[in-house]
Amino acid sequence: MSDSYAIVCAQFYPQLAERLTSSAQAAFAEAGCEPAECFEVPGAFELPSAAKLCAQSGRFAGVACLGAVIRGETDHYDYVCAEAARGIQSVSLETGVPCSFGVLTVETLEQALERSGGGVRDAGRNAAEALLALTRLRVQLSGS
Repeated sequence: MSDSYAIVCAQFYPQLAERLTSSAQAAFAEAGCEPAECFEVPGAFELPSAAKLCAQSGRFAGVACLGAVIRGETDHYDYVCAEAARGIQSVSLETGVPCSFGVLTVETLEQALERSGGGVRDAGRNAAEALLALTRLRVQLSGS
């Protein structure tokens, strides 16, 4: 099993994407891991497809899915959030490669900034830490 990680990050909000990716990379570094290989997609809706490509490559122990969806004036938010979450979970269950959900689903840009790039509720860091925990569990259960 590989000990490298992938990050797929939605670029719809570039400032948030940078903050989320940086905090995930910091968590991997603090755990003694090599920097994760990063892959960019346009938005959160594309995250499951990219995660599946990464998982099926056999190159990664886990995939951190990062991005942000900020509520607007239409139902678009509800569909994108639900399908991103469902798709990422499906990839993890179908491939056996852990995929973490580090997608901010917020009402405002201010909320997104509070939940990225530092602090207790940092979605990038939390996604990386979730992958590290799942990888440890996988190794423990496999007896390796």
